[in-house]
Amino acid sequence: MKKSLYATLALLAINGTSLACEVCSRQSSWWTRFAHGTAPQSQWDYVIVAATVAIVVITVWSMIAALVKPGENAANHIKQTILNEPLHE
Repeated sequence: MKKSLYATLALLAINGTSLACEVCSRQSSWWTRFAHGTAPQSQWDYVIVAATVAIVVITVWSMIAALVKPGENAANHIKQTILNEPLHE
């Protein structure tokens, strides 16, 4: 499984410009040549992408922080009712 994943990633990394068609590559900017479509049309496109990336990074960081250190230690938390129930009655 790992070998096929690494092989796929290696093939994609070898020539990233081959992922877009020739017309799309000519229309896109230098750093987006791997995608189909046109280049950003205005500065607002960069602002939208930056805001989206910031939201995703904050969300992923919050998710990992909640998984690593949940912090629900209260005795009346709903988690405690599940943990304190016997498995078989």
